[in-house]
Amino acid sequence: MPTSIPEFTLNDGLKLPAIGLGTLNLKGNAGVQAITNAINIGYRLIDSAYKYENEGTIGEAIRRSSVPREQLLITSKLPGYYQEYDLAITIIQESLYRANLDYYDLYLIHWPNLKQRKYIEAWQALIDAKKWGLIRSIGVSNFLPEHIETLVKETGVRPSINQIELHPFFNQEKQRKWHKEHSIQIQSWSPLFRGVELLENDTLQAIANKHSKTIAQIILRWHYQLGSITIPKSASHKRQLENISIFDFELSASDISTISSFTGSDGRKKSISAGFKEL
Repeated sequence: MPTSIPEFTLNDGLKLPAIGLGTLNLKGNAGVQAITNAINIGYRLIDSAYKYENEGTIGEAIRRSSVPREQLLITSKLPGYYQEYDLAITIIQESLYRANLDYYDLYLIHWPNLKQRKYIEAWQALIDAKKWGLIRSIGVSNFLPEHIETLVKETGVRPSINQIELHPFFNQEKQRKWHKEHSIQIQSWSPLFRGVELLENDTLQAIANKHSKTIAQIILRWHYQLGSITIPKSASHKRQLENISIFDFELSASDISTISSFTGSDGRKKSISAGFKEL
């Protein structure tokens, strides 16, 4: 079994595990089985979104698992096309109905949708939903610092977290520094990248061999030592266990530097950011 998972404390006091389970495309009975298995082997943070169309799958996995609801931390996200205040409130409620939950531990604005520029309304909806007990902690996803500064200026409320694309090809050094200075936790989506360019890299394999770990474990440990929460997706029992077993070793400063050096000017174009081009 993996060692215990360290926690990060958000600026509103909520504590989140350093690693959780991403669930994009985990649906239906197969999705329920994969998520239930993840919970039973130690995952406590489960990430979803309204747009993923699997909030019901998440809820069923929670009911089938051996872990009480209050020990789990469930995330969902408001899509960009429902950012008008009244619509946002309705969709938050619908998200809860889909999952058959009384509350979400973390609820995010999925992306700012700059074509409509109604994300301030959406943020106010999340603020109110938190006051009503529907959400424990509120944050954003795919927001740049200027978008967050607008939210704070207009409402006085900082997000607890910003879920952004972050991996060795796109290490987000400036974003990470800004978020640290403003006490906003970063969470990495696509932490392992998509494709074989990282997972079959000779340089990374050498670092993995040195630590008797896999390349995926090396990359996830890199995220952790950068101070980012990760949510890798896997339906495989073996991979789920592998991904969560990264807290019994430490990368050197040289290892961190080497992994970070993979970042290039086209790093984001290689990844799965196509759905958020308006950023």
